[in-house]
Amino acid sequence: MKKTMTSLLAASAVALSAFAAHAADVTLQLKWVTQAQFAGYYVAKDKGFYEEEGLDVEIKPGGPNIAPEQVIAGGGADVIVDWMGAALAAREKGVPLVNIAQPYQAAGLEIICPADGPIKTVADFKGHTIGVWFYGNEVPFFALMNREGLTAGEGPEDVKVLQQSFDVQPLIQKQADCIHVMTYNELGQAIDAGYTLDKLTVFNYTDMDANLLEDGLYVLEDKLADPAFKENMVKFVRASMKGWAYAKENPEEAADIVLDNDTTGAQTKEHQVYMMGEVAKLLGDATGVLDEAAYERTEKAVLDQGIITKKPEGAWTHDITDEAVK
Repeated sequence: MKKTMTSLLAASAVALSAFAAHAADVTLQLKWVTQAQFAGYYVAKDKGFYEEEGLDVEIKPGGPNIAPEQVIAGGGADVIVDWMGAALAAREKGVPLVNIAQPYQAAGLEIICPADGPIKTVADFKGHTIGVWFYGNEVPFFALMNREGLTAGEGPEDVKVLQQSFDVQPLIQKQADCIHVMTYNELGQAIDAGYTLDKLTVFNYTDMDANLLEDGLYVLEDKLADPAFKENMVKFVRASMKGWAYAKENPEEAADIVLDNDTTGAQTKEHQVYMMGEVAKLLGDATGVLDEAAYERTEKAVLDQGIITKKPEGAWTHDITDEAVK
């Protein structure tokens, strides 16, 4: 028996060594810290979906001082998670990002205001302070402002913009009349702080037909000219979407996998399960296929705001998902 066990261990070691020798390395840079917002990738790695495709994937967490566009431009990643508005802006500035898949098919961005406050409609933003995230996350808000004919500034008819921290403190501390939240994260924090839905006026970007594309997968355009790289991206997207489908069906296990990869210890099981449940609502059919109408809406918004000055060419491709979903 001991001899048999030794043989099995030796065989496993040989198999792992062979995998390591032939696996293709792929580095994924996330847009934010380790949390269920990115559960599909952690699940794909944990369940061996990447390994089944012959990939050795490193997942790099993001953070407030990490810009995925800069990381990939500097060679620190093969593929990044990014919002389309930021990706299009980076493309015009010389970082030729291409969307190869769109796991998030709906947006999770909302603006919340106390229900007993002065703001009941978007028009009521005039003369009040709205908390807004920056670093590319401000694009949907200013697109909405542009569409509604509102301007930012300090005048009595202007909307005062507060650069918001990535939490709900500006609302709790009454520094802003309204703040931005993600349905799968800060909205839960607001509810935990006593701002239950019956005490909030909620402006959902999707409901306002103002939703712009969020967490998509992007690579550098010149890399797609390499057939081997392109094949690896097909494998990566296929395994990633398998991870997302699994996470969607198994939210508690997905939350546990995320927590296993969180080195900060700042996350809780309860919040990660909540987050996974809300993220699942944004995944659509979990194929990762980019909706062209959603792309056009996002592109128009950044053009109208002057974030980009000309219509981009080649900013997305279906080539990868066409192969991945076969």
